[in-house]
Amino acid sequence: MRIYIEDNIEQLDEQDVRKLVERLPEWRREKAERFKHLAGKRECALVYHLLQRGLREEYGITTPPHFDIGEHGKPSLREHPDVHFNASHCKMAVICVIHDRPIGVDIERCRPLKDSLVAYTMNEEERKQIEESQDPELEFARLWTAKEAVVKLTGKGLQGQIRDILREENIQNIRISTFSFPEKHYAYSIAENK
Repeated sequence: MRIYIEDNIEQLDEQDVRKLVERLPEWRREKAERFKHLAGKRECALVYHLLQRGLREEYGITTPPHFDIGEHGKPSLREHPDVHFNASHCKMAVICVIHDRPIGVDIERCRPLKDSLVAYTMNEEERKQIEESQDPELEFARLWTAKEAVVKLTGKGLQGQIRDILREENIQNIRISTFSFPEKHYAYSIAENK
C-alpha cells in the first residue's frame, strides 16, 4: 500500500489551480471546471494528479486512467482491475491510497461540533469517547473518517445505521488505521480487508 497526501493546499492560489486544471485530461478538466469555487477545482485536480503520480511510481502506468464507477459510486481502473485505489479530500488536504487489493480512505478537517450531527452519526460509546476527549473535534474526525473509510472499502454505500458501522460484528474482517494531525486540524483513516 502506498499513501499519497498533499496538505496545506489552501496555499495554492488561483493561478496555481488554473495550471493544475490545464494539465488534466479533457473529461477531468470539465469536471473540475464545473465547481463554482476555487477549493472544489483545487481538490478535484489535486486528487487526480496524486492518483496519476501514484500509478506512475507504483506500477509504471503513464496513460491517463479511465474509470468504471460501481453501483454506489466507487471508482475502479478500467484497464487495470488488479490495481485498487481510493481518494478523499477536505479543505486542508487531499489523499490517494493505491494498493493491490480493495482499499477505502477518508480525510476530514476538524470543525466545530454540532450536537445533532454527533447524535445522528455516533453510537453511545462513541459519543462518550468524543465527550471525554481532550480534543472532541479531532476525535469526531477520527471516528467519522474510520466509518467513511469502511463504507468506501466495501463500495456498498451506507446500508443500515451509520452509528453501527464500527461495531465489532460489522468490521470483523476489516483493519482500520487512523491518523490524526492536531497541529494541522485533520485526520484520515484507511480501511482494508484483513
